[in-house]
Amino acid sequence: MPVKEVTFERTYNVPVAKIWQAWTDPNIVKAWWGPDNVTIPECEIDLRVGGEVYIVMEAGEAMGPYKGTRWPMRGTYTVVEENAKLAYTSKAWTEGQEATTELEQRAELILTAEGDTTKLSLTVSLDKIGPDAKMAAEGMEWGFNQQFDKLEKFFAE
Repeated sequence: MPVKEVTFERTYNVPVAKIWQAWTDPNIVKAWWGPDNVTIPECEIDLRVGGEVYIVMEAGEAMGPYKGTRWPMRGTYTVVEENAKLAYTSKAWTEGQEATTELEQRAELILTAEGDTTKLSLTVSLDKIGPDAKMAAEGMEWGFNQQFDKLEKFFAE
């Protein structure tokens, strides 16, 4: 049973294949992943069941005292159904503070074509929250909503 679970739904004015590519092509993931004011210096995706996903977020200038802080996430794909469903289990942490900042989570992305648009549904279940990761867990909705806004801007460009 998860400690916390959140579900997000967004509709994008692009075909399913474009959303799928945005979630599975490391070069595209780097362009939009994470909340505002972070960059993605590292992203590796081995897109197959049992394959690994590794994404590092790094705080930018606008994050003040957090500038330069790195938040890696390493996970394993559990479901890969092209243009339809992607699921993975993962662990995220603050670099150098793994023992106390880890977040263990499960994520399930479902993509549904609706005419020329795509409905994206993401459910994230947190199974473990380290003692120093409570703020990250509380800010999850905020961070994911910024991330989805960044994805929308990416498609608009």
